[in-house]
Amino acid sequence: MLRFPSWWNTLKQIRLYLLAAVVLFAGGYILGNQWSGFEGFIMEQLKGIQSIRDQLMQSENQELSFFVFIFYNNAIKAVLIMFAGIVLGIVPAAFLVINGMVIGLLLRMMESQGIDLASTIVKGLLPHGILEIPAILIAGAYGMRFGMLILQRCFSKRKRTEVPTIIEWVKHTGVGAVWITAMLLVAAIIESTVTFWLMHS
Repeated sequence: MLRFPSWWNTLKQIRLYLLAAVVLFAGGYILGNQWSGFEGFIMEQLKGIQSIRDQLMQSENQELSFFVFIFYNNAIKAVLIMFAGIVLGIVPAAFLVINGMVIGLLLRMMESQGIDLASTIVKGLLPHGILEIPAILIAGAYGMRFGMLILQRCFSKRKRTEVPTIIEWVKHTGVGAVWITAMLLVAAIIESTVTFWLMHS
C-alpha cells in the first residue's frame, strides 16, 4: 500500500475533495487578503509563531533549528487534520480556510508596507511552498473524505459496497500520512536552507 501508484490511485478517488480543499484554501486567501474583519484573529495566531521565530534566530545553528521546528510543526498538524476529519470533516475544512487567510493577510500587509510581493513570493514562498501547500491541501482532502465517510457509514440507510469501511480508510489515511510527511520533510529542508538563505541574502 505504500507504493506510489497505490497512493496516486487514492488521490484520484478523492479528487473532488482535493478540489474542495483548493476552493476552501483559495476562499480563505481572498478573505485574508481583501477583508480586514478577521485581521485581529489572525494576528493573534501569528504572535506565537513570531515569538518562536525570534527564539530560533538566537540559536547557534539557525538552519537546523528552523528545520526541526518547521518539519515537526507542519507534519504533526497535517497528520492531525487527516484523522481529525472523523468529526464530520469540520476541523480540516477550518484549517484550510485559516491557512489561506494567514497567507492572504501576510501578503496584504507586505503590499501595504511597499514590499516587493513578486520577489517575496519567489524567494520566500515558492521554493518550499511548491511542496508544502499541496501537502496541506492533500491532508485536508483526506480529512474531509474521512468526515464524509463517517456520515455515509453511520447515517446512510443503504450500505454501498463501493464505499470503504472506516478501518479501510484509516489504513489509506495512514499511507497518505507517510507520503505527506515525506513531502513536508523535503519542504522543511528547502525552507530552512534555500528559502532561509534567499530571504536573508
